[in-house]
Amino acid sequence: MLGDAQAVRQANERFHAQEVDAVELCEGETGFSHKRTTLGGERSVTGPGTFYRRFKRTLNFAPSEDYGWWIERTDLPEQLRTHVTIRNVWTSARNIVLRSGNPHNYLRMVEHVIALRLGMGIDDVVIGTNAGDPPLFDRSSMDLVEAVEQCGIVELDEPARYVTVKEPVTFGGGRGDFLIFMPPENGEKKLRMDVAIDFDSIIGKQRIVFDLTPRLFRQGAFARTNASYAQMMTVRTVGFLFADMRNLGYTPDNILIHGRNKFYGEPRMVQGEKALEPVWHRAALDLLAALALIDTGRFVGRVVSYRAGHGLDVRAVGSLYLNRLLTPVL
Repeated sequence: MLGDAQAVRQANERFHAQEVDAVELCEGETGFSHKRTTLGGERSVTGPGTFYRRFKRTLNFAPSEDYGWWIERTDLPEQLRTHVTIRNVWTSARNIVLRSGNPHNYLRMVEHVIALRLGMGIDDVVIGTNAGDPPLFDRSSMDLVEAVEQCGIVELDEPARYVTVKEPVTFGGGRGDFLIFMPPENGEKKLRMDVAIDFDSIIGKQRIVFDLTPRLFRQGAFARTNASYAQMMTVRTVGFLFADMRNLGYTPDNILIHGRNKFYGEPRMVQGEKALEPVWHRAALDLLAALALIDTGRFVGRVVSYRAGHGLDVRAVGSLYLNRLLTPVL
């Protein structure tokens, strides 16, 4: 659907030549409810702002009477809630930003929040926020996961909605990256992910294959985003000249900083000689967030991702809608 076919074929060859570092497949049920779900109560989490570290920012999770996930700016009382959907993506240049109505009615870096929709199997949620700048935590998205767990997930008296692609479809990017979406085998209501990354740093080549379950999502939610040592030095030096960098709340505790030959700080999810934190973050938080933008149901099937990022993720989901490639799984 996107990209140069020859470039995608070459990237696919590199992908299949890359060894798999971890496999977690699930026989039978994955642990998600087959009923439509919402929250049983409300919980708030507060932390320093991602983009304005001097200010405290709060997210509040609450049940919703309307289908889907919704963002409510409590500091903008006259603005309608923003539906979490591909239709409301403002930009995905550095992170995914959702916006609707008034230009100020937005929330930045939503990926680490909305990934919980598929990762925890929750269909209807209202996220209240007192700013367009989300809080940042040392444990990545675990504070959010625990807040939802404290709310409790309750079943409603109707079946969950599922959606998949009508046929296998491939999306190629411009830097040797691609995404493949495939229908589920035998109509299974299961999401299997095969995710690979390739960094020119200590991160190197990483690849994991797993069936999404609440347990594995909880594991992946602990994985922090990563930044190169060069990016960190840019923020600390000339970054002070730019408004979108000078107030960033990033620290060596809440992001994984990597150089060519070493990590700056302790990496997580070490398996053998590899720290698989970067690939788990890519799969469980970034890629799942893009799939959460599919607003007609929980996406099931198989997704293959090689070296892709927010830009290609969002373009791919948008293309599924533009070409009417999504279909319900009954």
